[in-house]
Amino acid sequence: MTEQLAWYVARASGIVVLGLTTLTVAWGLLFSTRLLQGRPSPKWLLDLHRFLGGFTVVFTAVHIAGLVADNYVAFGPIDVLVPLASGWKPEPVAWGVVAMYLLVAVEVTSLVMKRIPRRWWRAVHFSSYAMFWMGVIHGARAGTDASEGLYVVGSTAAVLLVGFLTADRVVAVRKSRRVRGTP
Repeated sequence: MTEQLAWYVARASGIVVLGLTTLTVAWGLLFSTRLLQGRPSPKWLLDLHRFLGGFTVVFTAVHIAGLVADNYVAFGPIDVLVPLASGWKPEPVAWGVVAMYLLVAVEVTSLVMKRIPRRWWRAVHFSSYAMFWMGVIHGARAGTDASEGLYVVGSTAAVLLVGFLTADRVVAVRKSRRVRGTP
């Protein structure tokens, strides 16, 4: 094993987390909008959405483990668990720490969804939007690959995809409220 292996694991898994988060949020938006009506069965869509969310948690853990294992910046448990505690780029790292907590909250409430009130699950699940944007900010400001061409293209595509699907969902909700006559 090389000394840099942990660093490469941390970098690569961070990029994978951005991709998985994008896919999870996008799939959830597709699942909840009119764009895929009449296409694959909702059960299949929901299973894929859940799988992507779980995989995002796994790669987030790998990302954090890689950061803690790496000796260059010397992240400790406090640095990766407490917002603004990091001595290295505290604000950008804090975006990632808070995004991680939102991810955990969304996943845990999804696992216990049948045991909690639907409105609680829904309120926590809506934090997925904030989690996505916090992750994008974290990657852009703390990621050492943020200025690399392929990363810029990929993160821009992620932002555009989630932005488009979110706008479509907002428009669809407004249209349905107008049809029902509610504000």
